[in-house]
Amino acid sequence: MSDVADRPPPGSVRLADAQRDVAAELDRVGPVIDELGRLFDSAGHELALVGGPVRDAMLGRRHNDLDLTTSARPEEIERLLAGWADATWDIGRAFGTIGSRKGQFQVEITTYRSEEYDPTSRKPAVDFGDTLEGDLGRRDFTVNAMAVRVPSREFVDPFGGVVDLGHGLLRTPGRPEDSFSDDPLRMMRAARFAAQLGFDVAAGAVEAIAGMVDRIEIVSAERVRDELVKLVLAPYPRRGFSLLVETGLAALVLPELPALILEKDEHHRHKDVYEHTLTVLEQSIDLEDRLGGPDFVSRFAALMHDVGKPRTRRFLPDGSVTFHHHDVVGAKITRRRMQALRFPGDTTAEVSRLVELHLRFHGYGEGQWSDSAVRRYVRDAGDQLERLHVLTRADCTTRNRRKAERLRRTYDELEARIERLSAEEELAAIRPDLDGTQIMEILGIPPGPQVGAAYRFLLELRLDEGPQSYDEAKAALLRWSAAPE
Repeated sequence: MSDVADRPPPGSVRLADAQRDVAAELDRVGPVIDELGRLFDSAGHELALVGGPVRDAMLGRRHNDLDLTTSARPEEIERLLAGWADATWDIGRAFGTIGSRKGQFQVEITTYRSEEYDPTSRKPAVDFGDTLEGDLGRRDFTVNAMAVRVPSREFVDPFGGVVDLGHGLLRTPGRPEDSFSDDPLRMMRAARFAAQLGFDVAAGAVEAIAGMVDRIEIVSAERVRDELVKLVLAPYPRRGFSLLVETGLAALVLPELPALILEKDEHHRHKDVYEHTLTVLEQSIDLEDRLGGPDFVSRFAALMHDVGKPRTRRFLPDGSVTFHHHDVVGAKITRRRMQALRFPGDTTAEVSRLVELHLRFHGYGEGQWSDSAVRRYVRDAGDQLERLHVLTRADCTTRNRRKAERLRRTYDELEARIERLSAEEELAAIRPDLDGTQIMEILGIPPGPQVGAAYRFLLELRLDEGPQSYDEAKAALLRWSAAPE
C-alpha cells in the first residue's frame, strides 16, 4: 500500500488548537484586515473576513489570498479601495467582487449576496444581500460559512461550522437538497473539499447528491473541469473520487472511472481495475517529487491509464482474461473525455500520450532491448519521459514482493541505460545526422516530399545504429536513394 493511503487525513480539529491558530493568523494579517475594517466602518459599512481564509486559519494554514464580504456595493468598494490598495481590478462587478493588492496580500471583497438559481440555468441570478448572516447562509458548507468581523474580530458562526471542523465533517448550512439544487456544482465541490481537507461528507449530503446527480448536467464543462483539476491535485484524491463513484456523479462527469468496476471472472484471475487505478494514482503521488511537486498531468494519466480495459476485455477458453491494446484504446478514450471537458490541447496531448505509452516498458523483459529500442522509448516519450518513469513505476501494484522488487530493479536498469545513452548521444534532442539542406545538396533535389522521406530514413538509421559521421550518413543516404522502390 502506498504512503499516501497509510497517511492519516487531518481528521478532527481540537477547538483549543483552532482558537490558537486563528488568533495567530489574525495577528499576522491584522495590518491589512484591521486597517480595511476601520476604513469601511468609517464609511458606515460592515466588513468581515470570510470562508476559506477563516477555515484554513483554524487548520493552521497560512496564505496571502484574503476573501472578505461587505455590506457595501461594488462601486463603494472600489471608491474605498482606491486610496488604500496598491492596485485594484474588477473581478466580477455583476457578482459584486472587486480585487486588490496590498503589499504581499491579494484581497477580494464581495458584496453580501443572496443568490437564486433558475433550475434550467448554468448561471446564478445575483441579488445583493443586507446581512452577514444571510450571506453565510448561501455558502456551500458550514466550514466555509464562518466569518470574523473586522476590525472588532468578532467570530460569527451561525451554522456550527467550528463544530463540523472539529469533527472533520462537510455539511451544508441548510437542507443539502436546496443547496445542491441552487448550485449543482456544489456536489463536485463536496468531493473536492473531501479530497483537499480529508473530511467526511455528512450522510444527508451524500444521499442528496445521489438523488439529484442529473442536476450536474446544467453546469458548464469548464466549471466541472476546474473542480476536477482541484480534486486531482488535492492531498487525498481517493476520498473525492470514491464519493463521486458512490453517489453516481462520476457516471456523468467522468464515466470512465466507474466503468473500471468490472465484474470479476469466477476464478478471480484479474485484478479489481478500479481499486488498482486508485492505488496507482496514490503511488504516483508518492513519486512525484521527481517532478518537482504536485503534477496534474502525471496524476490524471495515472487515473486514466487503464480506461481502455472495459472495451478490450476478453475471456479466453482457459478462463484467463486479456486486455489487448487497451493502451491504444485508452489513449483515444482519454483524448475524447478531456476534449469534452474542454481541457487545453497541450494538456490533453500529454495525458493521452502517457496512457498510450504506459505498457511500453513491459516489452523490456529482463533487459533484452537493444540500444535502438531504448532510443525509440526515449524518442516516443519525448518531453514526457520523466512522467512516464513515474507512471510506469506506480503501475506496479502486485502484492508479490519478489515480483515487485524484480520490476523495480529492471526499471532501474532501464533508467540507467537511458542515462548512459543520453550522456553519449543526447537522446532527448535526437536528430538525423544530416539536415534538410544537406539532404537536398547530396541528392540534388528541391524541397518536397522526397526530402521528408529521406529525413525519416535517416532518423530511423540514427535510432537503429546511433550517431554516424557525415560520410557514413551520406553513403547510407545515397544507397537508400539508389535502391529500387
